[in-house]
Amino acid sequence: MYSPQVLDHFQNPRNAGEITDADASVQLENPACGDILKLTVKRSGDQITDIKFRAKGCVPAMACGSAVTELVKGKTLGEARKLSRQELVQTIGGLPEASTHASNLAMDALAAALKEIKN
Repeated sequence: MYSPQVLDHFQNPRNAGEITDADASVQLENPACGDILKLTVKRSGDQITDIKFRAKGCVPAMACGSAVTELVKGKTLGEARKLSRQELVQTIGGLPEASTHASNLAMDALAAALKEIKN
């Protein structure tokens, strides 16, 4: 049902946790399914030096939270803003149609965190 990459991110999450002195902290919930994703971001200048996630929800939600942190950690804010949902889904080996909400939640949380840094 799930790709090996989704299962790997679920079983071995990357960047799990929370940054206490974060430059941005956002928590979003998908009202339809109840999945919750929190991202905390630390930056130095224009670079994301650290990003962590906490997720409560389905396997794909946790996998997308893990993968999105891996994809933007070490990148500039501009590079992070250019990340597409399609790139995220491709990184985790695809998602079943019923699980696309997980990638949307991860991308929405990333956008909100980057907006918070901008403000």
